[in-house]
Amino acid sequence: MGDAPKHRPVGASSTTPQERLLQLEQAACTHVRFFLRPSLPFRLDLTVWALRRRPSNGIDRWDGATYSRVLVVGDQPLLVALRQQGAGLEVTLTGRRVSTSAQSHVTAVLERLLGLRRDLHEFYVCAAYDARLNGLARRFFGLKPPRLPTVFEALLNGITCQQLSLTVGMLLLSRLAQCCGLAVLGVHACPRPEDLAGVAPEQLRRLGYSRQKSRAILELAQTCVDRAMNLEALSELNDADAVTQLMELRGVGRWTAEYVLLRGLGRTHIFPGDDVGARNNLQRWLHRSRSMDYQAVRRALARWKPHSGLIYFHLLLDRLEEAGVVS
Repeated sequence: MGDAPKHRPVGASSTTPQERLLQLEQAACTHVRFFLRPSLPFRLDLTVWALRRRPSNGIDRWDGATYSRVLVVGDQPLLVALRQQGAGLEVTLTGRRVSTSAQSHVTAVLERLLGLRRDLHEFYVCAAYDARLNGLARRFFGLKPPRLPTVFEALLNGITCQQLSLTVGMLLLSRLAQCCGLAVLGVHACPRPEDLAGVAPEQLRRLGYSRQKSRAILELAQTCVDRAMNLEALSELNDADAVTQLMELRGVGRWTAEYVLLRGLGRTHIFPGDDVGARNNLQRWLHRSRSMDYQAVRRALARWKPHSGLIYFHLLLDRLEEAGVVS
């Protein structure tokens, strides 16, 4: 026979210590709600999936109606939640203090993160004159090109996901956030350079990172903290010079550099040609029987310049739809 069921004494609390701490934190938090109007057409669900890529992404969260992520303003983590209401977005900020300046900062980050101000008129005009591209653009009408909040986070994504399946890469990033990112209400932000500088390599190894990736990430974080390199200043360089500077960093090759140009600097004319998954998506879309190398990708996309990066995002959604993740 099994053990007799244990009953709590009458009046005893059924919450755990962790739950009580969370309740206390919730009681101390303030909430600020405001609205944003993205440039139309816009669909939050499609844009969020192009950003988060896999359900295993624990930093960019999506429950089918609400997108949420923790953003750090100064040293204060704020939980940001968005819901689409018709043509607008309802934004709720939750934290211990939510100042007017914090609201302005979060607005600027969201505009970058979700491409809210990106005008895709030229892309849709181009698609209207091309049957193949038009079919893709119409299926995912309202997708905006997402862009990670900082170049550092784009590099962190790129280095983490090198030579791994995207699912595993997203899982590692989620573990890293849980371990090192600031948190509010139990939700963790993507770690900043100052959160990672000084972390022991063994700590990243225990999360599943290789020795080489651990060293590259921690060295990058320390470089940013020491201000030895201003990653955001890469936006002032042309593509070739930006790639050259990025490839001077440990662990950064051509794929990671082009990935950062697209997802970190928002250069939507860039299609990372060394991305095996993206190449396969392109090959399937074009009904090519032979595998495509870097140069074959560039030749195939030449007819749709300068929209190669937008095609990259649309093909990502095409693959997610096929997998039953996106509807």
